[in-house]
Amino acid sequence: MRSEEGNREGRAGEHMNLKISIGSQDFAFLREHNCFLVDKTDFIKKWWESGDAVTLITRPRRFGKTLNMSMLNCFFSRQYEHRGDLFEGLNIWSDLKYRNIQGSYPVIYLSFADVKQDCYGDTVQKIRHIIGDTYRQHRYLLDALCFTEAEKHQFTKVMNCEMDDVTAQDALKNLSYYLHHYWRKRTIFLLDEYDTPMQEAYVHGYWNEFINFIRGLFNSALKTNPYLERAVMTGITRVSKESVFSDLNNLKVITITSEEYADCFGFTEEEVFAALKQTGLEDKKTDVKEWYDGFIFGSLHDIYNPWSITNYLDTRKLQPFWASTSSNSLVSRLIQTASGEIKERMEELLQGRQIVVTFDEQIVFDQLGRNENAIWSLLLASGYLKAEQVEYRGLIREPWYHLSITNLETASMFSGMFKGWFGMTQTSYNRFVKALFQGDVDAMNYYMNEVSVATFSFFDTGKEGGKHSEPERFYHGFVLGLLADQAEQYEIRSNRESGFGRYDVMMIPKNQKNTDGLAFILEFKVRNPGKEKSLEETVQTALEQIETKQYDAELLARGIEKERIRHYGFAFDGKQVLIG
Repeated sequence: MRSEEGNREGRAGEHMNLKISIGSQDFAFLREHNCFLVDKTDFIKKWWESGDAVTLITRPRRFGKTLNMSMLNCFFSRQYEHRGDLFEGLNIWSDLKYRNIQGSYPVIYLSFADVKQDCYGDTVQKIRHIIGDTYRQHRYLLDALCFTEAEKHQFTKVMNCEMDDVTAQDALKNLSYYLHHYWRKRTIFLLDEYDTPMQEAYVHGYWNEFINFIRGLFNSALKTNPYLERAVMTGITRVSKESVFSDLNNLKVITITSEEYADCFGFTEEEVFAALKQTGLEDKKTDVKEWYDGFIFGSLHDIYNPWSITNYLDTRKLQPFWASTSSNSLVSRLIQTASGEIKERMEELLQGRQIVVTFDEQIVFDQLGRNENAIWSLLLASGYLKAEQVEYRGLIREPWYHLSITNLETASMFSGMFKGWFGMTQTSYNRFVKALFQGDVDAMNYYMNEVSVATFSFFDTGKEGGKHSEPERFYHGFVLGLLADQAEQYEIRSNRESGFGRYDVMMIPKNQKNTDGLAFILEFKVRNPGKEKSLEETVQTALEQIETKQYDAELLARGIEKERIRHYGFAFDGKQVLIG
């Protein structure tokens, strides 16, 4: 099925009529072993008839990118010249024109999915090995009479990974030449997960060095290559053209907001419901839709994650299959260190609301730390958020994206991420929450100070400096933690004023029986040395504000008795916290 890691052949239980293969990304394997496969061969026809010279398609991880690339390879490559049987019974095989094309082109097919090294030298060495492996797939060229000894010698050196950076950059173009010379046809180029090494280069701090290498490789293979017929690349993110594909005028970029190929990656609702019917799970449509539906490609709604659907068909259990397959370390870090404004937007999303933001859909990795709005581009491309609408405003048609959390599975991913922020002090955080419910102020103070001392720097980038930025960032991280930890029991309301004068949190019980009917109002204040001599005074200021502003009114209107409403003032001075 459309899955991209692991390698386990699934079981076919007595209750189902099909064999589920978890983790197989090999089109030929799935067809040869009669495994469950959703027919996406229309993608072949759509791409071929587009006429685009170089196509870059971005989709979230585990959305069938690798399987579709394997399918393209099986369809076009001379390696599968006599394997029309792989496509018999599929949509593409009903068209005689495409039957005649199958197996008729030389193909260069490689993947950067495993290029995850933490330094420049190892990354380039890994790419050299991948290029060497690709050459070995075509070692038959060494026996051809049409090549000179010098050409064979150069071919052998690359095949044995005996090449410097410049040779590696030109190697794929040179392989296109060898294949064209032998087959008398220009080459189709397929590159899967093109952006994996770029993300690693950013995370590990060798972006500038690596980008020069990869730009040279892509320009050689795709821009100045007279032996290239067509090319397809896939990845998760749309990396800035300027940084990677400089002057590549023949590049067609397809993102998740593009209309092209909308139904070619992922499963449509019709395809999912057909699979549920086939496996005797037709009565689970509502549950499956709540958990795994919600992705939007272009204007096509109701796209399902293939990895999750495959695993659900195999296990028959509703679990966060897809969301649990990645560390999400980059996303987590960017949100952790983001401003209070970004965290506020995350609060809205976690509460099931929609946000409207503008950003550039292409990602410039070296600007992620400087342009906070880039986080929305990354979250959208990764599939964690969906764009329910894109509107274009003003004379310059600036795009504004209406974003929300994709589905229940991705909501659980965010919840786990935010709770994980307090991992280093999880015990102290849990004890603080317990003390909050028990009204034990001494324990609240003890454990909250343990948490704040350990996590202030965790949430603060240091760019705004001073005592003000730290409490703001910590406050919003704390609220997100509460939302993630207590969302089932409490409605968490967070209200802010500009500046650092006031933050307040209201915790409203969803079911008074489960929470003893207790409601909480938490007021956060940073000590003002000009007005308050001590943290104790700041606490009193916070508590007085709760009273004077009559924050209880909303709770009383909901039928919560006065004696069940608890007020707490949080006073910050640097990393020190006092609760009263």
